[in-house]
Amino acid sequence: MSIRSLALALGLVLCAPLAGCTSSYIPNTTVEDNSENRKVIGFCEKYRRAVEDRDVDVLVGMASPRYFETGGNAKSTDDIDYNGLREYLASKFKATKAIRYEIKYHRVAETENKVILVEFTYTASFQIPTTTGDMWHRAVRDNQLQLVREGDSFKILRGM
Repeated sequence: MSIRSLALALGLVLCAPLAGCTSSYIPNTTVEDNSENRKVIGFCEKYRRAVEDRDVDVLVGMASPRYFETGGNAKSTDDIDYNGLREYLASKFKATKAIRYEIKYHRVAETENKVILVEFTYTASFQIPTTTGDMWHRAVRDNQLQLVREGDSFKILRGM
C-alpha cells in the first residue's frame, strides 16, 4: 500500500464518525432540516409573500391577538398592538407602489415559554412615489419573528 493510499484510508477512518454528526439544512437557509422547522419556515414564507403583496388582511390574520411591538425605544407613542396593526400596515403599504422582500433564515429555536424565535436577515426593496418620480429604496436588516403555536399553524407575537 502506498503512503498516499494509507493516508487516504486513515483520513476516511478518522472522518467516518463525524459523518453521522453533520446536519442537513433547509435549502437556502442555515436552519436544520426537520419537519417542525419546515412548517415554521413555510409559515414565514406566507408572511413574506403577504408583505410583498401588501396584503393587510393576510398579515393581520397571521398576528396573535397578543401582538405587540415597542418600536425599539422607550416612547410609547410608536408602540403597535394588535388593534393598531391594521392601520399601521395600511399606512405603510399605502406609501409604497411595490415591495420586494427577501428573507435569509438563520435559526429557529423554541424558548421554555413555547415561543418560537425565527432569526433572519431581510432585504427589502420598495418603490415610493415622489414629486420627481418613483424612487426605489433598499434596506437590509436583521430581524426576529416571535411565533406561538395555534392549532396546526402559528400566530405572530412580534416582528412584523
